[in-house]
Amino acid sequence: MPDKMDYASAGVDIDLEGSAVSSLISSLTKSVRPSGTPGAPVDLPGGFGGLIEFGDHLLALATDGVGSKLQIASALNQWSGVGIDCMAMNVNDLLCVGAEPIAFVDYVAVPKPDPIVHAALGASLAEACRQARVTLAGGETASLPGIVTELDLSGTALGYLNKGEAITGENLELGDILIGLPSSGIHSNGYSLVRKIIEHVGASYTDPAPFNCASEYRDIMRFENSNADLTIGEILLNPTRIYCDPVVDLIKHAQSDDTAYSVSDIRGICHITGGGLTNLLRLHDTFGWEINDPIQPHPEFDWLAEVGGVETWEMYRTFNMGCGMIIAVNKEFSETIYHWLIQRMPGAKIIGKVVDNGRKVIHSPLGIEFSHY
Repeated sequence: MPDKMDYASAGVDIDLEGSAVSSLISSLTKSVRPSGTPGAPVDLPGGFGGLIEFGDHLLALATDGVGSKLQIASALNQWSGVGIDCMAMNVNDLLCVGAEPIAFVDYVAVPKPDPIVHAALGASLAEACRQARVTLAGGETASLPGIVTELDLSGTALGYLNKGEAITGENLELGDILIGLPSSGIHSNGYSLVRKIIEHVGASYTDPAPFNCASEYRDIMRFENSNADLTIGEILLNPTRIYCDPVVDLIKHAQSDDTAYSVSDIRGICHITGGGLTNLLRLHDTFGWEINDPIQPHPEFDWLAEVGGVETWEMYRTFNMGCGMIIAVNKEFSETIYHWLIQRMPGAKIIGKVVDNGRKVIHSPLGIEFSHY
């Protein structure tokens, strides 16, 4: 067995990050915008996005980047998926507050501009806008030799929702049902650990994938001029799934007059990013979560755990493990909502429920639990 690996030993300490973010937030001052005026802040549990007042609506903002997944893209000179990654990491967070994403701006930092690379990024961002159904409203490219050594890509997404219809998790009730939406792969979290494992086993990103790549409910984006065999790089660079379709449509369906349930019956939405299943703990201060019938992880997760000697608990705290988003819904309408979702996203699955267990996330089949984010 190899030496056991974890995210912290790969250079990313989730607990330390959480402490640093808390320190940053505690040092910020309140907004100068008075309550009841456009731009005034709205308290938002969970922190998946920021809400501000805007007349009869609320505006939602989220900002994020692709992270060290870009280092694999750079090593392979393959940029077709990274614009989708950047878009997904932002708009998926907006969905978690019930907002419909409408616009996006990007920020690219490079040591030196490259027209060919920028053209590839532009094409990827255009496809991302199509999938997210948003307008690319602008952006910035900065040449920063001496500060950045490789291309970095981040962005900010803008969304809106009706005042009084924010989905925050505050209205969760015991027995609410959890519906999991399948991921397309590793998405855009945990790549410092992924890269360390690849280096440890002496593998190359251009090697054929050393595991059965078959995985339901997703497609793998192939590189141009790729051969018949899927490579490790193609698996690892598969872009993050954008969940605007079907989540935005689910919210709009709940707002219509021809359905029995309302937006208030969609109790909470959780984007499973860095921190894995612990993201659920952001939605409520007292309730817990039981996963009793999880979505099957993709083959690459099993392979990374095996060759890297990564503990199961660590895998589920670092990666999405096949489930990229979880929607908590009123038990009374759970079957109706589930059947609506699965027609639009094959692989969606009822995976668990809200419980009273001392604010823990429990993965029952594996016997693992998480008590803090």
